[in-house]
Amino acid sequence: MAVIRMAAGMVIRTELNCVSTHALTRLLAWLSPSFPVGGFSYSHGIEAAVEQGLVRDRTTLIVWLDGILRHGAGRTDGMQFAAAHRAVLAGDEAGFAWAVERADILRASAETALESRAQGQAFLLAIRAAWPLDGLARWDAVIAATGRPVAYAVAVALAAALIGVAEGPALTAYLHAFAANLVSAGVRLVPLGQTDGQRALAALDPITHLAADAALTAPLDDLGGRAMAVDWTSMIHETQYTRLFRS
Repeated sequence: MAVIRMAAGMVIRTELNCVSTHALTRLLAWLSPSFPVGGFSYSHGIEAAVEQGLVRDRTTLIVWLDGILRHGAGRTDGMQFAAAHRAVLAGDEAGFAWAVERADILRASAETALESRAQGQAFLLAIRAAWPLDGLARWDAVIAATGRPVAYAVAVALAAALIGVAEGPALTAYLHAFAANLVSAGVRLVPLGQTDGQRALAALDPITHLAADAALTAPLDDLGGRAMAVDWTSMIHETQYTRLFRS
């Protein structure tokens, strides 16, 4: 981090390798709810958690999402995001293939696997069609050689690395978008008002940063999650009688 002191006594911290404004606006567009990955149709098991009475208000939604971010998919996806991003920057095709394979298999339920795979494939499809990136063809070939669909976290990491967004800001932005999508699902399912949704997202903001920092520093030998209640609700959602969401 570099520290810049302003005349008025304000202190602004910024990364030494600043994100260009062009790269920043691309990343904002790609992680926007309007980007066609279908994120609105996935709840990551929250629909079943609401049905079971485990998520019933803003407070319990925050606790539930805290668990997902720091102990569930936020942790595992974050570590694989970092591994993929680093491999692309290093030109390490074997390392990138490792991230693709691990991200595809480290899912506790069929629905969370669908959530990850479908969004990852949709993300790269939209990138190829509307935001062509130099060097993407090389990594597309690596993905194809694995014989596995690319996970959403790995797809975003790949694109972020190719446009020069550093791993820290890129991962934090990805986890923020992930949290925001789940808050939106919670607002619709509990249901909550829009203001309560924003209060939940604000409460999760520091947790998002903690989750990103932990994922960036954790050794890959420690890859894995421990959000068992989230995995359970995702599994029972598969046979839930009335469902609005695909996961």
